[in-house]
Amino acid sequence: MTSQQVLPVALCLYGPLLAATAFFTRATWRRFLGALAGGVTVAVVGVGVEILAHTFGIWRYPSTDQPYGPLLMYPLGVMVFTLLALLGWRTMRRFGWRGEIVFLTSLVVIATLRDFLTAGKVGFIVFAPGPLTVLVDAACWIAMTALAQVMMRVVAGPADSDRLARQR
Repeated sequence: MTSQQVLPVALCLYGPLLAATAFFTRATWRRFLGALAGGVTVAVVGVGVEILAHTFGIWRYPSTDQPYGPLLMYPLGVMVFTLLALLGWRTMRRFGWRGEIVFLTSLVVIATLRDFLTAGKVGFIVFAPGPLTVLVDAACWIAMTALAQVMMRVVAGPADSDRLARQR
């Protein structure tokens, strides 16, 4: 399967996963729209990140001649970061800042390993060799997930203001 074939399949898989996440996190419409705003913000900022990474030779996409990724990757990014914003919000609401740190740490380890062991090996993305590339990828995952959560907070308010928040 080529990367152009994988992306539509991924969109079909992540759509129901996002719906299930919204259902099981018991997100209100306002919270879901806030997470969606976070996902869209990440997709827009992500184009700039991709262009910078390509310009500095950190990574590139062999399926396109442009300095950014395949276009279907960005709606997929909206879904993924909307999902991550909802999970992070739920974690923050339940466990506070300690839970948020564990969530972001776990995410960065899993996502960076996925990037290098899966996406890099199948040829979806080509990474430059060296530890700097790993650090940049990890930093991007943390920053983009945090950005999605900040945007959700701007739209829908802090996690502890929800009616389902844990009371002290």
